[in-house]
Amino acid sequence: MKYLFTLTISLLLSGQVLAGAMTEGEAMPMPASAQLCAGCHGQQGQGVDPIGPRLAGLSAEYIQQQIKLFQTGQRQNPTMGPMAMTVQGEAIEQVSKYFSAQDVADVSIHVRGEKVGYDDPTERLVYQGDWDRIIPACVTCHGPSGIGGGQFPRLAGQQANYLKAQLLAWQTGSRKGDIDGVMGNIAAKLTASEIDALSQYFATLK
Repeated sequence: MKYLFTLTISLLLSGQVLAGAMTEGEAMPMPASAQLCAGCHGQQGQGVDPIGPRLAGLSAEYIQQQIKLFQTGQRQNPTMGPMAMTVQGEAIEQVSKYFSAQDVADVSIHVRGEKVGYDDPTERLVYQGDWDRIIPACVTCHGPSGIGGGQFPRLAGQQANYLKAQLLAWQTGSRKGDIDGVMGNIAAKLTASEIDALSQYFATLK
């Protein structure tokens, strides 16, 4: 915890995070309200593994929702809790729009129904689910190849260790805020090996 705050302050003092700074490919200048976020998530929201996950590619709607969940304690994280409280009012929308506008790598889209069956059990969970256990396909909510949209986050290209941590958090109930408890219910049915495999699968999608 102390290390993360020290890192953030160091980045600010060294001038690596500048309000209004633009690099090639950015859709808009970084608002002042996003400066602290960049310490863990990167100036273009590409993430700093293992400190902070990728925000680029997530919708502004989703990012706003998660900030508010941290603020209300429905999501628990010793770093993000206090950090989220520094973003208030219009700043929530500014931060969300900035990071959602950042570029992400293109993914070769594979849509549900393209194949009749899958030999690989991980791909089967992703694209067909497991109806014997009432587990819907991941792409049902997270979109083709997990590119996300709206209130459902992008999984493609996200850090594997972050994806695993979130599935475990849903499984144990330490993360809440999902609509109708859908993610908590799904994660509770996954095995440890399935969580590992799904995390690796989405992290390496290209």
